[in-house]
Amino acid sequence: MSALLERLAEVRKSGDVGRLAEAIPYARWMKIAPENGTGELLTRMRYHDDLIGNTFLPAIHGGTLGAMLEMTAIFHLLWETETETVPKIVNITVDYLRSARPVDVIARATVTKQGRRMVNVFAEAWQDDRAKPVATANAHFLVKSSDDAPPSL
Repeated sequence: MSALLERLAEVRKSGDVGRLAEAIPYARWMKIAPENGTGELLTRMRYHDDLIGNTFLPAIHGGTLGAMLEMTAIFHLLWETETETVPKIVNITVDYLRSARPVDVIARATVTKQGRRMVNVFAEAWQDDRAKPVATANAHFLVKSSDDAPPSL
């Protein structure tokens, strides 16, 4: 079992989903962490100066928004589904809808279709107003279900 899946088992026991990001160095550096204080699994990317892509506006770099949406989908799959492995991204399409200002970004993900090996996920990110998303994404992940386990002898 991978360190991330071991951490996931510990986090599920504790109920503190925020600890899941501790096992992912990139998420720690980007200050991306899941939270479920409202009863809904959300992911927050805390603003810091390294996120700025356009210093004239200023606006958060689109690549960091895309990474955040991908992490949001992964956190959702790890927390809400019964995956046996860490989901592997197959592809992601990000739609940038408006400039993201230099404040925290919040996102949520939903599974739109789940098969035995592939999962389709939709994610959306916003800042102050949930009705005005700054970016959305559709992603496909490869997951391994318990049906794919090799037969025991």
